[in-house]
Amino acid sequence: MTGTDLASVLAGARVLPVLTVRRVSTAGPLADALAAGGARCAEVTFRTPDAELVLKEMAAHGGLAVGAGTVLTPQQAERAVAAGARFVVSPGFDGEVVEKCRELGVPVMPGIATATELMRALKAGLDTVKLFPAEPLGGVGMLRALAAPFPGMRFVPTGGIGADQLAAYLAHPAVLAVGGSWMATTDHLRRGEYEEIRRLTADAVERSVT
Repeated sequence: MTGTDLASVLAGARVLPVLTVRRVSTAGPLADALAAGGARCAEVTFRTPDAELVLKEMAAHGGLAVGAGTVLTPQQAERAVAAGARFVVSPGFDGEVVEKCRELGVPVMPGIATATELMRALKAGLDTVKLFPAEPLGGVGMLRALAAPFPGMRFVPTGGIGADQLAAYLAHPAVLAVGGSWMATTDHLRRGEYEEIRRLTADAVERSVT
């Protein structure tokens, strides 16, 4: 799957909320809050026992293109797509996951942290990768360094990014979108702070288009 396919699924969105949701009961209100804030997409990480059910609930909302994150195996990719995932994201590059997503007909975005991993992604026919973990790796400086030798590659930096770093990443022409969890943290969800999630999402969306 190519980056063009992913760009189409994201529908021009430049901010990708990355969600770790522990309770299925929060999926509906969370989807409502994100959509009300102007989000067009979301990534549900497979880090919790009920991630598939959460993904299915949020995908049924209809207002968001929902993908699966932290996908580590081809089997997880299959389950994610069966639950309604429109795209698949991995923290690292795994050829079997990439091939399974190709078979399933969904865009896949593997994580990379080095030029070697980036070359593996290119060899696999990909043109969009997740730069992860972006801030610990060196932030925008690392992004510039990796993007320079690979002019055709597009990046979705994720990991340690907050609202204050968003504009700097989006200013780089190789960045398709920026992933982040600050809009809907596990604490927000635990406390049921859906209005705050809506506000933070709206702020991020506004920052991404200015």
